[in-house]
Formats: sequence, C-alpha cells, structure tokens
Amino acid sequence: MTDPGSTPTPPHRLMDIVTGLWAAKALAVATRMGLFSDLSAAPGLPVAEVAARHGIAERPAELLLTACAGLGLLVREGEGYANTPEAERYLVRGRPEYFGDAVISFDRRYAGWMRLEEAVAGNVPTNFDPRAKESMFDAQDAALKKTYWSAMYALSAPSARALGEVLDLGGVRRLLDVGGGGAAYDIELCRRYPDLRATVLDLPFVCELTREWVEEAGLQDRIALAPGDFLRDAALPTGHDAVLLSQVMHNWDEPTNRSILRKCHDALPPGGLIVISELLVDDTKDGPRLPALMSLHMLVSTWGQNYTPSDYTHWLTDTGFTDIHTLRFSAPGADGAVVGVKA
Repeated sequence: MTDPGSTPTPPHRLMDIVTGLWAAKALAVATRMGLFSDLSAAPGLPVAEVAARHGIAERPAELLLTACAGLGLLVREGEGYANTPEAERYLVRGRPEYFGDAVISFDRRYAGWMRLEEAVAGNVPTNFDPRAKESMFDAQDAALKKTYWSAMYALSAPSARALGEVLDLGGVRRLLDVGGGGAAYDIELCRRYPDLRATVLDLPFVCELTREWVEEAGLQDRIALAPGDFLRDAALPTGHDAVLLSQVMHNWDEPTNRSILRKCHDALPPGGLIVISELLVDDTKDGPRLPALMSLHMLVSTWGQNYTPSDYTHWLTDTGFTDIHTLRFSAPGADGAVVGVKA
C-alpha cells in the first residue's frame, strides 16, 4: 500500500503506455516510406534530401526523423541521420532478417484496435466483418495476402531458431507442420537438422506463396507442400513422426483446438511427438506483457486467444498424449513450446 505521506511519482509509465500508438505509427510510416533503406544506402542523408526524395515538406520529414531517433532507431550523423544497428539489421529491405513486413501488417490491423470497445462489449472480432467472413484467413486481395504471410515469416523465423535451440529433434525424420504457411519453422529446423524432412500443410493459396520461400532456401527436395484445410479435412497426412503447430492454436477457440489435436493424435504413430509453439500466457494470467497483449489482439482479429501451458497440457492429456512438458525461449512470435508424446 502506498504511504499517504510519500511524494507521488510522475505517471511516466502510464504516459509511455498511452503514447504507444504514436511510436508504432511513426515506425510504420517510416518503414512504408523505405526511410531506413534510404539511410542504409546513404547514411547522413540531409533532411532536405529526404524530403525531396519522398515529395514531402521538410517539416514533416524532420519531425519523422527526429521521432525515429527518439525511438532509438536512428542516430545523428553529420547534417542528417543514420540507422542504428537494430534498424540496419531488421528494417532495411532485402536484408535476411527484414522485419518491415511485420511492422506494416500490424499497422494495417490497428483499425480493429480502434474499435476495441466494440470487441470487448460484443465478444466479436473487429478486424473483419464476421457476418461476411468466417475468419481473417478467408480470401482477400493478393497484395494483402503476400504482406500478411511475409509478416508471419518475419515473426516465425527467429522463433523457429530459438525453438531449435531448446528442442531436441535429433530422433525425428519426418515433420508435419500443420498450418505452417511460409515454412519458416521448417526451413530453420531443416537447416539445423540435416536429416530432417518436413511437410507443410496449409490452404492451397498459402502453399503457393510458401513455395517461393522454400525454393529461395534451396530446400525444395526436403520440404514438401500439402495443400489442404486442417479445420475441414477429416484427417491429416500420415507418415510423420512429429507434428508441429506453430503460432496456430491462438487463432481458434477451445473446441476447435481440441479437434485439431485429435487429428494430430490420429496422424501420429505411437511415440510420435507433438510440439505447440506459441506466445504463452502465464498460468496465473497476469502476463507476460507480449503474450497478454497478443491475446487481446486475438479478440479483435480472431475467435481465439493466447492460452496458458496448463490449457495445452490439459487438452493434450485428454487427447492421449503423455510426457507433456513446457520449453521456454525468447522470440517475437513465440516464447515457449508445449511438447507431448503419443502414448
């Protein structure tokens, strides 16, 4: 309890929270403009030249550059600005770890967050019209599809690398990645385990987009694509000794997730491994920050939420899996994995 006689501290943390959207929009606009790519090619580019390149006045150019510097993404260099190492690594187009598509994808979904009160009051998504579409994964224009799956790849690749550091797949030869569009997990895990082969099961149009990443990685002889619908298909492909559900379960409600797990169980041989990789909400449901906020993002975007290790353990046990345990790691798309074995 706060001492009534103590000097109150300024609400700096609350100010940081309420201005969070300012920072996010500044990053999104700068990323969409290609500002960090410009400064990678020409560090120290003067404000006037930045403004001229983008056909804007010097005042907004200066203010945007200053904001990005205030966010720790740029530093002053001569008369202009240059990227920090973080911006150079993640925000320059064409770099292997480019994160800009994720920035832009989240920015496109802020509209649903602006209607958060509706989502809370009505228990319905606000990022799409649930009267017109079953989910946000229903057909949409090609440009949005490409950006969305590029964003998912940017989130998934570092998460896959982190998972590979804590999960032993040395005994696994065939991996089925259910809903693994983009194949980021498969690419990273195949690179780590030379004897591993993987199959990506996802919607037909997602498989076509995924083919580009697989071919670019040079892994088309080890990563197969299986067009399908894991929600509607009666059964999943067999012949695999492990099943991966990476950043999939948070999109759906409990009955749907239980149905998915039953199909996974049926597709695996005895002793087969199941791996659920997600941002995990603590069992106490008081954090961590990112999984808790991502769960609220699911309220405005899907019919799901981010679940706890206990939730997954309970569902896996009911489905017939044993030796269930949770692995922890740190990455933007997932921070843990719940692992089980088919009895």
